[in-house]
Amino acid sequence: MAIEIVREYLKKWNAQDRVLEFPVSSATVELAAQAVGCEPARIAKTLSFLVPDAVGDKDLAAQGGAHAVLIVAAGDAKVDNSKYKQYFHTKAKMLHGEQVTELIGHAIGGVCPFGVKDGVEIFLDVSLKRFDTVFPAAGSSNSAIEVTMEELERFSGSSTWIDVCKGWQEE
Repeated sequence: MAIEIVREYLKKWNAQDRVLEFPVSSATVELAAQAVGCEPARIAKTLSFLVPDAVGDKDLAAQGGAHAVLIVAAGDAKVDNSKYKQYFHTKAKMLHGEQVTELIGHAIGGVCPFGVKDGVEIFLDVSLKRFDTVFPAAGSSNSAIEVTMEELERFSGSSTWIDVCKGWQEE
């Protein structure tokens, strides 16, 4: 079960006991916010995409290889297709169904940036930086963990902050 993989993974930081399990689903931003008791924007949703290997490397790109990437963003943010394409040099193509479990290691509803399969790149969207803490999932459709931005970087293994979302900025 993926939640056990996440707990084991979080032992490196003695954070495994901070995983919250709910008697209700937290599989969507809205459900997670209700389960946690916070505003939806503070739910750190983890979106999974497929990007070509070595974009810009004509030899590798010609082979048609691709790999999974995760973008962790605020619950009220939406991927901006033009920003995404500018950063990744490809159209946004989300993983679907079985691809998510196969390539990431977590099922839809529990996808998180912790304890993922080797080779998955993780990016953190700047939409999260306005919060002291956020709640990403923890490997199941009824779990979460509260983390600071520093912990999110450390636990996810990513210090790469990108700006590929829209809809969250105050007008």
